[in-house]
Amino acid sequence: MYDLIIVGSGVAGLGAAIYARRFEMKVLVIGDLEGGTITLTHLVENYPGFESLSGLELAQNILKHAKKLGAEIKSAAVTKVEKTKNGFLVKTANEEFESKTVIFATGTEHRKLEAKGAAEFENKGVSYCATCDAPFFKTKNVALVGGSDSAVKESLIAAQHATKVTILYRGEKLRAEPINIRRMEAAENIETKCCVNIEKIYGNEKVEGVKLDNGEDLKLDGIFIEIGRLPRNEIAKDLGVELNEKGEIKITRFAETNVTGVFAAGDVTDADWKQAVTGVAEGAHAANQAFEYLQK
Repeated sequence: MYDLIIVGSGVAGLGAAIYARRFEMKVLVIGDLEGGTITLTHLVENYPGFESLSGLELAQNILKHAKKLGAEIKSAAVTKVEKTKNGFLVKTANEEFESKTVIFATGTEHRKLEAKGAAEFENKGVSYCATCDAPFFKTKNVALVGGSDSAVKESLIAAQHATKVTILYRGEKLRAEPINIRRMEAAENIETKCCVNIEKIYGNEKVEGVKLDNGEDLKLDGIFIEIGRLPRNEIAKDLGVELNEKGEIKITRFAETNVTGVFAAGDVTDADWKQAVTGVAEGAHAANQAFEYLQK
């Protein structure tokens, strides 16, 4: 029987594990991607104490810290969490674990583009990760769909490899940090097109271009999509955890959900700012609240 099982092994879950071990709790972290989606981030320059490092480096540092303190880490996908007489039963495809408390730190997943052809050409020129796939587009023309800070940062990665990057966004103004806007504007091979949407992605065996809703036809070799993220809430929802209209887990200022003994932290929650530094802090807070709950 564990004192705490953390579902999700991103930085919020690992932050929770570090503090849980400092409280001498017996803790297990279960997740299908050690370090979480920040491992796919090219550069992190807003995490205190590190002027600049890759997302993978940051996640590995936090993971190493959690392991050094004695947190047990298991790479697996949790399939179900059930309430029991003594706490909770956490299931994977092949194993079951018992715990007195649970923290959901399951994070988010990419919102998929719903344009015609987007699903058909996924992994055939359509990608949701420039960090992963930009090297495959050396000397090619690509588009980056999205107007957020993440989208602009992805365009900078793509521009290191592609001959030309065209940012396509539906709004009138990019919503990125000023420093990243300046970097984008300084890149000679990045162009922006505002107030447009992709109507259709076309090609034969791979992407050859897109048709926009303003009538334009762009010849492209690849498309990177960064249009937001969706909370990974299915397991929490099945347990009866309350969600908001966005599908995020509703928590109190004490990291509590509506299910007694269940807490949540990080991007899956209804906290209004999604950053690595806030996710780690929320994880630490949730671990403290789980500890206080057990003390009572």
